[in-house]
Amino acid sequence: MCGIAGMVLADDTRPVDEDRLRAMCRSLAHRGPDEDGFFLTPTAGLAVRRLAVIDVLHGRQPVRSEDGAVVAVLNGEIYNHRRLRQYLAARGHTFASGNDAEVIPHLYEEFGTGFAEHLEGMFAIALYDRARHRLVLSRDRVGVKPLHYAERADGLVFGSEIKAVLCALPERTPDLQAFSAYLSLMYVPAPRTMYREIRKLEPGTTLVWQDGRCTSRRYWALADVPQRQDLTVARAGRILRELLVSTVRQQLAADVPLGFFLSGGMDSATVVAAARRAEPDAELKTFSVGFADRSYDERDGAALVADRFGTEHTELLVEPAAQDVVDGILPAFDEPFADPSMVPTYYLCRLARRDVTVALSGDGGDELFAGYLTYQADRYARYYRHLPRAVTGRLVPGLLRYLPRSSERASFDFKARRFAENAVEEPGRSHYLWRVVFREAHKARLLQPDVLAELCDTYDTHEPHYDAGAGFDRLTRFQYTDAHVYLPDDVLTKVDRVSMAHSLEVRVPLLATPMLEFAFSLPGRMKLPGRQPKWLLRQAMAGLLPPQTLAMGKKGFNAPLPRWLRGVYRPLVGDYLSRDVLRRQGYLRFDAVDEIVGRHLSGVAEHAREIWILLLFTMWAEQEKAYR
Repeated sequence: MCGIAGMVLADDTRPVDEDRLRAMCRSLAHRGPDEDGFFLTPTAGLAVRRLAVIDVLHGRQPVRSEDGAVVAVLNGEIYNHRRLRQYLAARGHTFASGNDAEVIPHLYEEFGTGFAEHLEGMFAIALYDRARHRLVLSRDRVGVKPLHYAERADGLVFGSEIKAVLCALPERTPDLQAFSAYLSLMYVPAPRTMYREIRKLEPGTTLVWQDGRCTSRRYWALADVPQRQDLTVARAGRILRELLVSTVRQQLAADVPLGFFLSGGMDSATVVAAARRAEPDAELKTFSVGFADRSYDERDGAALVADRFGTEHTELLVEPAAQDVVDGILPAFDEPFADPSMVPTYYLCRLARRDVTVALSGDGGDELFAGYLTYQADRYARYYRHLPRAVTGRLVPGLLRYLPRSSERASFDFKARRFAENAVEEPGRSHYLWRVVFREAHKARLLQPDVLAELCDTYDTHEPHYDAGAGFDRLTRFQYTDAHVYLPDDVLTKVDRVSMAHSLEVRVPLLATPMLEFAFSLPGRMKLPGRQPKWLLRQAMAGLLPPQTLAMGKKGFNAPLPRWLRGVYRPLVGDYLSRDVLRRQGYLRFDAVDEIVGRHLSGVAEHAREIWILLLFTMWAEQEKAYR
């Protein structure tokens, strides 16, 4: 795992600024604390910060072809590098180390800009072809590893994180449409960032800069996965179990200490179970965090799985500190990001890093195997839309006003109100709205008029993906949308940033290409035939996981944010959502914000997610001096 950065210029009349390139590299030191590496010509520069995981002693970067004509840097891991090495050696290529990154320039020599199609792993790659003065950027299929870039009149700059790109951009402008999407979703979906000048390279995409022009193409697409109708449930379950074990076995390869995140839920327990199957006698280290609030605490479930598989288990009771948000969590993202699970994930990564350099996570299981409650809501909404308008428009909303509000996780009143509000929309928009916090009507009351005037409906972040998934059945189409937006831009972004803030590599075996393609080849009725989420995964893991784990309902990895905002985080709310701060920044109306904050702090209503979104934005705007 590493951080990469660099630039390419159209000509050498103003050569690459080495000091600026080194500054870009220094900004990524947390991603690679072990060493740095540079490649520099008058018109191109590549830089890397390395976290040594494979071939610790000799695996330096940048890596080169035999004649030095092709140079590359890698952030991530190439899991099939040994097989590729054998193929390339048979083709006459020679290698100087056992570093997984070293296959990249040789693979490019064989396949050109299509080299990424042959890689299995999590990766963001920058490759420079000296003879053609060509820069190639490529990102893994699902977006585990990030890559950002900015086109300039004289060339292109890139970096693993936004902060690296900013080192080479003296001027930057807030992107108001990205801000609007953030208010809705708690994150900024690709390809936008919070800066107009900077873009995220989308998953499964290769970008080529040459002759002053950028072109990009997708080298892999879920929509191309053939659909299977030939499998019984029993056969699909056996295939899935075999895939799980083989994938986890492949990702256990490391020359440094390795462990596992264990939340107590199905997905992380599945990864640990597969690891025990793959390595029956290995010492497995597992890590969990929990909360004093029992409705959010899953330590008992995690301990049950740890005991079942004989792991060396470490757990931590999270006691958050406001200063950790200021000094640790906020700077890790470079743009507003407000998924509340960022907080426990931050502490989990800090805990694990004390003992290991690599951790395996269960992320991705919900998207692949229909684990989210929203998929059930989508099913029920099909019937709800056929009820008379008098029922859906007046009777049900009227009755829901009498439900008492609760701050417990996934409370009934929250889910009921959410369902009644969103289920009447058409299916694609309805699915998008399950996760929306500030709808367009809410923004009209919240935002300053000049900001609002520049915005359009943020359903445009999801609609193209919903349309592109039209070849799938109804459930898989919703999964397809989530796999292209929520998974890479929320789930995987969160894990990458807070893990790398602690120089911890996190691998996600459930998102290996064979797992992705198998899950999306199956009909929806096999993944969610009834009301139980992840039904097929439960069938595959029957007999391996404890019965209590198999029977557990969907909870999700979350935090008691409503209470924290009334307690430990309340000073942040007072400081950053004050009238003076909002007036100086020029985005939000104080009266609307103050009403939301007042209702939550007084206990009249529960507005934790809304406040958290606004708080993280204003903290970012103050840090970056991003004023209107």
